[in-house]
Amino acid sequence: MDYLRDLWNRLRDWLDSFSQSSPLLFNLFLAALIILLVVILVHLGYLLWNVLRPRAASTTAAGAAAPRLADAQAYLERAEALARSGRYVDALGHRFIAALLELERVRALRYHPSKTPAEYIPEAKLDAAGRDSLADLVARLYRHLFGAVPCDEFAYRAFGAAAQIMVRHVVPG
Repeated sequence: MDYLRDLWNRLRDWLDSFSQSSPLLFNLFLAALIILLVVILVHLGYLLWNVLRPRAASTTAAGAAAPRLADAQAYLERAEALARSGRYVDALGHRFIAALLELERVRALRYHPSKTPAEYIPEAKLDAAGRDSLADLVARLYRHLFGAVPCDEFAYRAFGAAAQIMVRHVVPG
């Protein structure tokens, strides 16, 4: 604590000697510090306003309002629309969610948007082949979404076919 007090006293002494030796430079220095403080406060205000303001609707990268998707069929339709426009990587994400919602419909897992795809693997009530299939889908999804591996129509269709078969591997109970 003494170190901080000594540092503060030395700063005050330096400012006092600076103001005595060169009043014009001291006033310019003080004005620059005040301007810097105002800029920081305006920037902080802008950031808080931007973060806390209510949003009317979620938007996509293109700026159009994102559709509200409620069930597996809606996600599947959105995935197909993205695939038709050549956005196969985006389509994979929607196709995966459609598969999860379909598994939730048959009570094989509980879908929640905050879960990562990998969190569904140990939770899913699937037989060994189904669990392996789900793990493979997650690996493919991660490879394309995060690994920047290009995805074409063939890879998207293969992903969709594997996702569709997964429902057959649900363990009753």
